[in-house]
Amino acid sequence: MAFTAIHKFARISPQKVRPLADLVRGKYADEALDILKFQSQRGARMLEKVIRSALGNAEHQQTVGVDDLIVVDARVDEGPMFKRIRPRARGMAFSIKRRMSHIKVSLDSVE
Repeated sequence: MAFTAIHKFARISPQKVRPLADLVRGKYADEALDILKFQSQRGARMLEKVIRSALGNAEHQQTVGVDDLIVVDARVDEGPMFKRIRPRARGMAFSIKRRMSHIKVSLDSVE
């Protein structure tokens, strides 16, 4: 049985969080938290919180030991965008897309 946690509408670009999700996918949950603790990116803090939330969900259901959970799925999907306009020279305008992401983590037992 997989235990999931989702952080929707995270105010960070998915492009910045995906490499961190690739780092922890397939690792034990406590090992993944140790890896993320020493990463300097802001997305590492967000991913760390989602993993902790999934661990809390597993602990609440008390079906398996929390020590032997593996990050089976760490997915960062694209969310909606805030679209803004930046004035440029000669009356032109450039668009700015403030991107959001949906961070989803699934933990499952070793078996």
